[in-house]
Amino acid sequence: MNPQTGSRAKDFFLNLGATISLYTVVISLVNLLFTVINTAYPQINNYYYGSSTISWPVAVLVIFTPILMVLMWNLGKSYTTEQPSTIHKWLTYITLFIAGLVVAGDLVSVLYHFINGDELSTAFLLKALTLFVVSGALFGYYLTDIRGKLTPQLRKMWRIASIVIIIGSIILGFAVLGSPRTQRLFKYDEAKINDLMSLGSSVQSYYSQKAVLPKNLTELSALNYYYVQNDPQSGKPYEYNVKSATTFEVCAEFNKDSAAKTDPRSLSYAPSYPYGTNWTHPAGRHCFEQSVVNNGVKLPM
Repeated sequence: MNPQTGSRAKDFFLNLGATISLYTVVISLVNLLFTVINTAYPQINNYYYGSSTISWPVAVLVIFTPILMVLMWNLGKSYTTEQPSTIHKWLTYITLFIAGLVVAGDLVSVLYHFINGDELSTAFLLKALTLFVVSGALFGYYLTDIRGKLTPQLRKMWRIASIVIIIGSIILGFAVLGSPRTQRLFKYDEAKINDLMSLGSSVQSYYSQKAVLPKNLTELSALNYYYVQNDPQSGKPYEYNVKSATTFEVCAEFNKDSAAKTDPRSLSYAPSYPYGTNWTHPAGRHCFEQSVVNNGVKLPM
């Protein structure tokens, strides 16, 4: 194999790998910071969007950041003894182009909302600042690189600064949304709310068909209505109690007070769904009372 051909192939894949890793890390970093901002400064409304999670962006950052640093270190090492290749220049210009577009689009968006008289919320301004800083840093780095002023010392400083920012963002994410264990407990609670919603819907369907509430879950199961019978965490059956001819309650044991979850768009905050039920709950055993929708028997099809 021609040594020059092998060198070009190595350079191509180093640059391609570094560029892909860079874009992956940047997108995951922005995703992580946006999740933190959405959680710290939520827009409260009447729709369910699902709970925030940082699991995916953190996992990507933990894996791809070292890959990016190793690839960039190898590129920087090779370019101390030789000129940057054509592929390196092309990918650099592409990155400059994309970063410039993002910065310009970010500024246009902020100016548009300001001129339009829209309220510039804290969350919006923080997201705009995040995009501006991240894209501006990329633009500054690659502009310095393309001008040939990126010395080994500057490369090292950029790598250290990047690692500090990424680690700091991960720590901030856990500080705002809670540790993995805390997130797991909230997910258990959300699963229980989902199960109780399903159970309540099955009871409503039973009443629509029979014009009477089931006395217990055995009667409900006899008609093959689908619902999750057991708590996924403890394995114990959910509680169902008849309160009156038209009201009943479903109960479960919860790990956390739903008010302790910083994202009010989570399932446990879903307002008045279904059938007028408020699904907020304290830690520990809690019951949700529901009323049947109507008193009529469902007519045969």
